[in-house]
Amino acid sequence: MPVKHTPGERITELRKTYSISREALAERSGLDLELIRRIEEEGHIPDLAPLVKISRALGVRLGTLLDDHEELGPVITRAGEAEATTRFVTGLPEAGPAGGGIAHQGLNFKALAADKGGRHMEPFIVDIEPDAVQEKSTHEGEEFIHVLSGKLSMEYGKDSNILDAGDSVYYDSIVPHRLLAADGKPVRILAVIYTPV
Repeated sequence: MPVKHTPGERITELRKTYSISREALAERSGLDLELIRRIEEEGHIPDLAPLVKISRALGVRLGTLLDDHEELGPVITRAGEAEATTRFVTGLPEAGPAGGGIAHQGLNFKALAADKGGRHMEPFIVDIEPDAVQEKSTHEGEEFIHVLSGKLSMEYGKDSNILDAGDSVYYDSIVPHRLLAADGKPVRILAVIYTPV
């Protein structure tokens, strides 16, 4: 079985391969240098937007930061297999005396086509914990969300909507947005994220 690599480890490998310093990556991506250090060294990912910005700055697909290997043919994910393919967990740290603290286990992203080579879409099953704390995210591309279970609160720009199981939404990711549990219970969604190359 191939060794799994975190997005932070992949970013470090790509930076070394392309001889790009952390400082140069921060400048190219528009991200804070400390955030890139935390992603690479601690596996910290506050939301999906930094990974999209880093992949663009490195000139690679978002999937390159998430893949273990690439399959040219179809990739089938059997029922239950997605549970074992958690690629990353996002969430803001709890407020502490110095602003530090333990990260909320907010959104768990489980890849559905992790090893499909050359893909332009990223399909995930995402579990949103009731106490998830997320900043609004903004990045290039489009997203499609289908609520599988629970009640989802979607903030998009200045608007807020509640989606129930069976509801779906398609939107431009460049508009600030975030997804939260609406009623204090877990939510499970199918999320398909498209980012232009």
